[in-house]
Amino acid sequence: MSNDVRETIILGSGPSGLAAALYAGRANLKPLVITGNEFGGQINTTSEVENYPGFNGTTGPELVEVMKEQAERFGAEIKLDYVERVDLSQRPFKLSSHGTDYYAKSLIIAVGAAYRKLQVPGEEELTGRGVSYCATCDGFFFRDREIVIVGGGDSALEEAIFLTKFARKVTVIHRRDELRAGAILQARAKKNEKIEFIWDTIVTEINGDNAVTGLELKNVKTGETWTHKTDGVFIAIGHVPNSDLFKDQLEIDSQGFLVTDKRLRTNVEGVWAAGEITDSIFRQAITSAGMGAAAAIEAERWLGEQEA
Repeated sequence: MSNDVRETIILGSGPSGLAAALYAGRANLKPLVITGNEFGGQINTTSEVENYPGFNGTTGPELVEVMKEQAERFGAEIKLDYVERVDLSQRPFKLSSHGTDYYAKSLIIAVGAAYRKLQVPGEEELTGRGVSYCATCDGFFFRDREIVIVGGGDSALEEAIFLTKFARKVTVIHRRDELRAGAILQARAKKNEKIEFIWDTIVTEINGDNAVTGLELKNVKTGETWTHKTDGVFIAIGHVPNSDLFKDQLEIDSQGFLVTDKRLRTNVEGVWAAGEITDSIFRQAITSAGMGAAAAIEAERWLGEQEA
């Protein structure tokens, strides 16, 4: 049991959480960062990072380590723990993990969102080696290759169109016989000579040893199965925001993302949300980091107003 009341606690240790920690640390708030189960968030599993300005490393873990060290240099404390319950109805806010209670005057939520996965053999093992969930992150590495997009919504077609800048051919695999994406996106994709479609089909396995070599496919109407050769597979079947912890306490939209105003404030005063827990559009390390910095600036100003 800890009765210390922190000026601010940051939940999450990805780019948004660590950027918030840096800015809160520089404001002398002595922030506590509670990492969650996966230190560094999604980017910590990214094998190549070449689109983060000013970063001269190559991998996601390297970027996370640089951000962590910088935040700690300015007084942030990083705590490897997982919060299981929050009570935002009391002041200070109470956060509880297994065996420890934390108290905070302000809270920045940066717990992110998880990629929705296919849950098929080979997916986990080949992530970062031909399996990707982010075209803007990894598309460059598939120049002149033949690749696959799994999905049929707006995100899938946006990524398919983007990938045609690099790939020789992009095959969209969709489990239904019609797309869910908007009409304009559908028209653009179907007009693109590099994009082909496989309908009524699911992926049952991803093949490869050190890199993706192909997919096992099944037609859901006929039951036919076959192997489709490919150099890579991009999975675009949605995101799952990590917002369950805040149900019945914070406003959550129909997709599960926390609702904020343009200053990243939630509907509870003293609570901000940053990064992919509130961002269903951009989902980039750099935009998440910017949101984290902004949330910390807002928290510092709000805390100052409370003391005035």
